[in-house]
Amino acid sequence: MLKYLGKHLILELWGCDPKALDDEKGIEKMLVDCVEACGATLICVRTHKFSPQGATGVAVLAESHIAIHTYPEYGYAALDVFTCGEHTDPYKALEVIRDFLKPKSIQIIDLKRGLMENGTFELK
Repeated sequence: MLKYLGKHLILELWGCDPKALDDEKGIEKMLVDCVEACGATLICVRTHKFSPQGATGVAVLAESHIAIHTYPEYGYAALDVFTCGEHTDPYKALEVIRDFLKPKSIQIIDLKRGLMENGTFELK
């Protein structure tokens, strides 16, 4: 039986609202809302607004992180939603992200992190 330590979603969002992609405060609120939706524990949030456009942000979690980098000129956002622990669910962040960024399409790459066989680590 394979077990894993964390769930890591890599999200490619296209056709997003350019105003939302350029809204640093809105992105900060979205990150905080994503943390709550996932059932994770927020340590801190940092965001940065670029000139002339775009933003980046990260929510540092006790269970890992949620990060975003935006390109308003392309209607594109790249996100990572990485959570550890059985009490978290990164998929629950998707509704929050959709509501704020309004993407026309989302590609999701779902990675299992820290795969273990029979519940033990083996260094080889």
